[in-house]
Amino acid sequence: MALSRQNVKSDQSAWTRIGMTVLYIALIIVAIFQIYPLIWLFLFSLKSNAEVFGLSPFALPQEPKWENYVRVWTDGNIDLYFFNSVWITIVSVILTVLLASFVTFAITRMQWKLNKLVLGLFMVGLMVPIHSALIPLFDFFLQLDLVDHPLSIILSYTAFNLPLTIMILLGFYYTLPREVEEAAVVDGCSVHRIFFQITLPMTTPVMATTAIINMIYNWNEFVFVNTFISSDKFKTLTVGIQNFIGQYLTDWGAIGATLVISIIPILIAFLILSDRIVEGIAAGSIKG
Repeated sequence: MALSRQNVKSDQSAWTRIGMTVLYIALIIVAIFQIYPLIWLFLFSLKSNAEVFGLSPFALPQEPKWENYVRVWTDGNIDLYFFNSVWITIVSVILTVLLASFVTFAITRMQWKLNKLVLGLFMVGLMVPIHSALIPLFDFFLQLDLVDHPLSIILSYTAFNLPLTIMILLGFYYTLPREVEEAAVVDGCSVHRIFFQITLPMTTPVMATTAIINMIYNWNEFVFVNTFISSDKFKTLTVGIQNFIGQYLTDWGAIGATLVISIIPILIAFLILSDRIVEGIAAGSIKG
């Protein structure tokens, strides 16, 4: 009997190793398909037009043309577009996460009659397509003289990201212990002090998650900027690349360099902070 059980355990262990091996092989294949386009784009950005059209698309550049990056950064206004993307993304993310935290705290920690209705109105925002709101928003910003102004982009990013941000924060807020806040009330803390000094520090993991998600969306967004902004001095990197491609239509190496520049910041941020996304989303279930 003992020998039979040992054989069964040995067979299960063998099948487990086989299953894990197959899983790792599948993940490696998927990773190759995900990473290879980035490597190909980088090599493409170092080629001349003669190499792009004369050699195999998979060939390495014979003489890497690093000057493609210098040219697009200095002559193509990519530095201005890059700076606009950075500060607009940062301001929008801070505003979105802070306002979403206000709303979530009010809904989950305070008792008032219309909290469920307000939550429902925010969740309706998840079902509003961006394209259906472009014309009303354009008319609204036109009346406020905000067309071709970065504030129109910041307000649009904040409004459309609030529902998803609130939904992510809700799951975490519902699991927070109320005993700490009740003790603070007994000690005479105001609502503002409870939020900023107690609740907000406890929600740091999920705030990091929402900040990363918002950052990725804002950095890659194209429609709002293309619709509301016409001056080059306010354009972000996504729309600026479109103009640059039109300017250097035949310089394919320069076009590749602009695409690499647009990918690098968000790729680095995601690689460094990707674990926080999983931690923040799973934090509610773990704490519960």
